[in-house]
Amino acid sequence: MKLITTIFCCFLFVAISSSQERYLTKNGAINFFSKTALEDITADNNQVLSIVDATNGKMAISILMKSFLFKKALMQEHFNENYVESDKYPKATFTGTILNFDAINEMASIAKIKGILTIHGVPKEIMIDANMLKTKEAILVDGEFMINLADFEVEIPAVVAKNIAKNIKVSFNFNHTPYKK
Repeated sequence: MKLITTIFCCFLFVAISSSQERYLTKNGAINFFSKTALEDITADNNQVLSIVDATNGKMAISILMKSFLFKKALMQEHFNENYVESDKYPKATFTGTILNFDAINEMASIAKIKGILTIHGVPKEIMIDANMLKTKEAILVDGEFMINLADFEVEIPAVVAKNIAKNIKVSFNFNHTPYKK
């Protein structure tokens, strides 16, 4: 009887693990934009890791902070050393759920995504709307949202406070494809 139970459990485990559909991108794109009267600042990161579990709508994103590229090298240096402290906090992460994932299909839809965004070591719950399209070949997700730097304890020195917006627009674009083990 133990042998039959063990064999059944093994088959069940194989069935569950093979039925998990994961979609992945290693080159997702994130851009942030700061607009002030004195200066516009933008940075791009095209090395963002994102994964979606199609069985439950769970989503996870990992962003290497040093991968943001700026037009001016000095801005990039200040960003990494003074503001986000990339050596101390090398990654930003998001873990959450696409709430209406089952309703998304091959027609472009608005997805509601809720989860925890962690920047500068500070977690904050967020809810965003994103454009989403789901097929067997890909899960496409793009959109934008605003973050307040103070929410993530990012301190801006007074000498440059007029050059950097307090609220930053974040844009993202992910083209997830089936993950093959």
